[in-house]
Amino acid sequence: MEARGGRVVGALPVYRWRLAPDGYATRRQLRALGLRPGGQDVAAELQRPRRRRGPLVAYLYRIDRAKPVRPMTPGRRAALAKAMTARRTCPSCRRDAGYCIPRSLGMCVPCSDTPTA
Repeated sequence: MEARGGRVVGALPVYRWRLAPDGYATRRQLRALGLRPGGQDVAAELQRPRRRRGPLVAYLYRIDRAKPVRPMTPGRRAALAKAMTARRTCPSCRRDAGYCIPRSLGMCVPCSDTPTA
């Protein structure tokens, strides 16, 4: 099960950064290919070492077991648009800020910069 820098820890093979064999992909890589994991379990781990902390871990999925991304339906598109509008609307001034309101502020930047008396 060891291939080009891979080792087995528990039940999952672990590969070092950039040494995963062909046929494996992360969620983002699957999405770029128009695929999704489709209910499959994690097939392997990818670890990127860091100097002062533990390694960064990415989970890998098998490309041959991945399923195509579900198409966007009109109802899903409408629900997504409504959710994004809610994230962009300032609760203070009720205007569309043009960007997602930061959760740390809870309102648009002009409203948070205005001193309250």
